[in-house]
Amino acid sequence: MKKSIYKRILLKLSGEALAGNQGTGINTTVIQQIAQDIKLAHETGVEIGLVIGGGNIFRGIAASAQGMDRASSDYMGMLATCINSLALQDALEKAGVPTRVQSAIEMAEIAEPYIRRRAVRHLEKNRIVIFAAGTGNPYFTTDTAASLRAMEINAEVLMKATKVDGIYDKDPAKHADAKRYDKISYIDVLNQGLQVMDSTAISLCMDNKLPIMTFDLAKPGNILKAVQGENIGTIVQ
Repeated sequence: MKKSIYKRILLKLSGEALAGNQGTGINTTVIQQIAQDIKLAHETGVEIGLVIGGGNIFRGIAASAQGMDRASSDYMGMLATCINSLALQDALEKAGVPTRVQSAIEMAEIAEPYIRRRAVRHLEKNRIVIFAAGTGNPYFTTDTAASLRAMEINAEVLMKATKVDGIYDKDPAKHADAKRYDKISYIDVLNQGLQVMDSTAISLCMDNKLPIMTFDLAKPGNILKAVQGENIGTIVQ
């Protein structure tokens, strides 16, 4: 198998992806497929940190828009990411990949507390580390958490696996003439208001020169292709 071009990556998965076609909750077939894809990528020798959203279970921003207290709804969203993290840990370990979950909110019975040095040590020992509960603070998204954790573990790239195959100048679901970018700068993403990640996450990556790669998670084998350096999505740099 062709080796990874990266030593260490941070992979961000959207929570909605775990729901598959059922829209909400966790689709076991989908999560097993994702686990197999991550396993193949892991076998190339790359060290993998993971952050998963919680949108398949609860979206804090959506709840706050309907009148719920923003801090409370964000904490509920963080708990949703913990449920997804434990589900993915189970799928990965059933596939034979050693995995640890570290939570930004302390839950001693179900996950380790997030400790940067311990996380790096796990990665060095070839374990996959799933970072749960976002940053542990309300008002920050899991995109921002992914950017922050990527920097903390010295990842070479932040890979965002989503429902579309890259970044377009407009919504490809609504516009047939939407153009996909192969490469785009951070500042153009911010100026054009492209919905790839929230502006805090983009700014954090820009300030620290961390490249972002976005690609389609639904296509089996795409995570493997991404770590092997194939051009399958859009690079923000």
